[in-house]
Amino acid sequence: MGQMLIFGMGYAASHLAERLRARGWEVTGTTQDGREGSIAFADEPAVLAELRSATHILSSVPPAEGNDPVLARYGEAIALAPAGWVGYLSSTGVYGDAGGAWVDESAPIKGRRLDRNAADAAWAALRGDVRIFRLPGIYGPGRSILDRISEGRAHRIDLPEQVFSRVHVDDIAGGVMASFRGPAGVYNLADDAPCHQNELVEWGCAMLCAALPPLQSLEEAGLSPAARAFYAENRRVANGKAKRLLGWSPGYPSFREGLASLPTTVAPAKAGAAIGVE
Repeated sequence: MGQMLIFGMGYAASHLAERLRARGWEVTGTTQDGREGSIAFADEPAVLAELRSATHILSSVPPAEGNDPVLARYGEAIALAPAGWVGYLSSTGVYGDAGGAWVDESAPIKGRRLDRNAADAAWAALRGDVRIFRLPGIYGPGRSILDRISEGRAHRIDLPEQVFSRVHVDDIAGGVMASFRGPAGVYNLADDAPCHQNELVEWGCAMLCAALPPLQSLEEAGLSPAARAFYAENRRVANGKAKRLLGWSPGYPSFREGLASLPTTVAPAKAGAAIGVE
């Protein structure tokens, strides 16, 4: 059994922690406020003590205000820590727009967010045993198209050539755990079936017996800047390297299997309701 320190107990990291603890691991996570079961990110003595004893270190904290807060505060300590494994949850957004083409780990880094590109590169250069996990859209229990449909927040956008990749949160945990026995390096963790977001929306509406949202342009949909940015890039993410070198494969090879594993109960007032705008 190991002892893992996780910087940032977000959605994916919390799922990983749950699986590791079920296998007898000791897992400590940092949060901003040091809520129960975690330590505060700014509590340097506590964090440094954990770094001295952890066998595995993972950061799921994205860059903010132009830099990576974990590297800015603890990068030197992580570089010198005795742990035999270090990981970072990055984003396939570092690849930028590929015009719908397939991208693997050898693709150039040209994402629009320069801080995210820089953080990815900085973690890879930190020490020789780092695993970088580049993740596409993440979904799972409580965070899927089924939730957005039931809450009236789903959209169908009239961009017929647009294609996205995604990954179930359990497959992220599985990929990270598989890397404990595999070589350091950069790995895409994505499912096998990139597709248009509209296909996902239509499948989810059929599962929930909910009304389809109207087909709209980006302008008509009135999306938030973050949601609009989602549609500014078009790519298919290849996962062959993780399959070859880690022996990993997605337990949910497409959104169909992934959504089928999720609860489909919708509040009566929401089912079939008109679809709203973010």
